[in-house]
Amino acid sequence: MKAMTGALTQLEEERGIPKEKIIEAIELALAAAYKKDYGKKNQIIRAHFDITTGALQFEQVKKVVDESVLKGEDEEDEEETEGDSPAGEKKVRFNEDHHIMLADAKIMKKDAQVGDELVFPLDDKEDFGRIAAQTAKQVIIQRIREAERVSILGEYATKAGDIVQGKVQQMERGNVFVDLGRAVGILPYDEQIPGEHYRQGERIKAYLVRVEEGPRGVTLRLSRSHPQFITKLFEMEAPEIASGTVLITNVAREAGSRSKIAVKATDPHIDPVGSCVGQRGVRVSTVISELGGEKLDIIEWSPIPEQFISNALSPATASSIQLFPETNEAKVEVAADQFSLAIGRGGQNVRLAAKLTGWKIDISSPDMPKPEAVEAPAVAE
Repeated sequence: MKAMTGALTQLEEERGIPKEKIIEAIELALAAAYKKDYGKKNQIIRAHFDITTGALQFEQVKKVVDESVLKGEDEEDEEETEGDSPAGEKKVRFNEDHHIMLADAKIMKKDAQVGDELVFPLDDKEDFGRIAAQTAKQVIIQRIREAERVSILGEYATKAGDIVQGKVQQMERGNVFVDLGRAVGILPYDEQIPGEHYRQGERIKAYLVRVEEGPRGVTLRLSRSHPQFITKLFEMEAPEIASGTVLITNVAREAGSRSKIAVKATDPHIDPVGSCVGQRGVRVSTVISELGGEKLDIIEWSPIPEQFISNALSPATASSIQLFPETNEAKVEVAADQFSLAIGRGGQNVRLAAKLTGWKIDISSPDMPKPEAVEAPAVAE
């Protein structure tokens, strides 16, 4: 019994399965094995296993019924309906292996009522130990796996939306499998940072997008390209963000290349941008390093749309901004030497600014030469 107690303790510590759940699984398996070898189809058999003494007892359970909940022989082929009995239960067929009539039950237990359960001890079988070990093994394993799945689901369900850390287990068809300890997370190809390469055994951080329970167990979907991955990284580096003194209002990200982050402070005495950058840029440098060198623009949020758009176009400087709320468009003029900076390589800067602010941004410069107008060709009459 000491060996079994030690094994249960080890399972509880390593897999997070309570001893009670394992003992319950053992009892269910033993009851199923007993019923298979010695019981009848409709019997309800339960087992009680004392982990301290090793004592094993079996019992049969019968439910108390009376005529009000019984289905007559002439009603055998009729559809069972709710509400036929005073208790609103479905009518059932009487089975002596499963039921006991109320009158008979009162002989054994004076205060017996319909719906109660009466317990009848069963005799132990001399050869049951060997047979039970073979029959119950698979049931016990299955029950332990189910308990482990429930335990893992409960643990990681609370971590959804947070950063988790683990070791790269293997790569298969572009997907990366990450060992998180008690579970394995999947980092799909489309959730990876473009250009990143992973090595087996390497420790990585990822954003836990969601936890799913499927026929093959618990699936943990991870992401390193998700915009919230940046938010959570800054929460780890900046105490002001973790405490809620500084808020990240929005993130516009093109993973592996560049991102823009809008921040604001709930305390007017705190610099939100400075809180994210850190002393000598140590905080933002740590985040950039985790992202593999991805460029980060930290923008101060403003309730004034014109100011927010101007900040979002950084490092370019806007000369004037005109808003058209009916079409959600913003016409932005910049100096000629700021035009390419405002647009960015491949239009990335203005594209991220538009995504960050939620406005359609049209960049123009009055100082740049306009293309000559081309007249339409004359049409012969």
